[in-house]
Amino acid sequence: MKIIILRKRNFFLNIIAIVILVVLLFPLYWMFVTSIKFEREIFLSPPTLFPQEISTVPYSAQLESGDFNMFRAFGISTVIALSTMLIVLLLAVPASYGLARFRFTGKKLFALYFLITQMLPVAVLLTPLFILFKRMSLIDSSIISTILADATIGIPFSVLILRPYFSSIPNDLEDAAQIDGCSRFTAFIRIFLPVAKTGLTVCGVFSFLFAWGDLVYGLTFIHDQKMRPITAGIFNFLGQYGTKWSYLCAFGVVTIIPVVMIFVFMQKFIISGLTEGSVKE
Repeated sequence: MKIIILRKRNFFLNIIAIVILVVLLFPLYWMFVTSIKFEREIFLSPPTLFPQEISTVPYSAQLESGDFNMFRAFGISTVIALSTMLIVLLLAVPASYGLARFRFTGKKLFALYFLITQMLPVAVLLTPLFILFKRMSLIDSSIISTILADATIGIPFSVLILRPYFSSIPNDLEDAAQIDGCSRFTAFIRIFLPVAKTGLTVCGVFSFLFAWGDLVYGLTFIHDQKMRPITAGIFNFLGQYGTKWSYLCAFGVVTIIPVVMIFVFMQKFIISGLTEGSVKE
């Protein structure tokens, strides 16, 4: 009897899960279908779930030369996201290690500072960053300002994620490594980094996705259309006299490709990385 009840419950739970999945994925499907429709079909009533005629113009038109090229912007976004991820990991790893393993005055204040920065909205940081980059001549055509601005969001998050990993390693293990001839730096490379590899994966993925999906910094710090990331290119199709919905959806499809790929291949590491570091200090 209990087995029958459990099977019925699992059946209904599976049905509910499928319905939720369809609801969540339908906007993505509709965006893709709209991107391969002709403009006249987009406004049909009732709307068509499948395109009557497939149009590749929204994609092929981006291969032509112009003020804004979708695939060039895709490459720029990739450079920005990868550079941001590299900077975040290079700075956050030693910072989190120092907060976890060293004792110094103001240690808790530093940890609180990293936590507070996560609570600040992007709009609050935008003005001081703009003034700073303007004085450094990094505004207009350089992507360096956008990379540095995106890193200011990823570094505090990464420090908070990695700190528990380094704190969870017993001191005896580090002492044993030093007795065997390892310096502190060698022990950091051979012991601490392998233990925190799942946390490093989470921080890298988070930093990459934030920089990839950033719009505010890309629009504010980069004025040259040819140097803007792909998220900023969406505004090119929002005109005063109309919107090119097929082009707009084509941009959206290309933009979410890295996000989907990361979710498919890195889901296991992301979940384990967020849970394994949850230790009480």
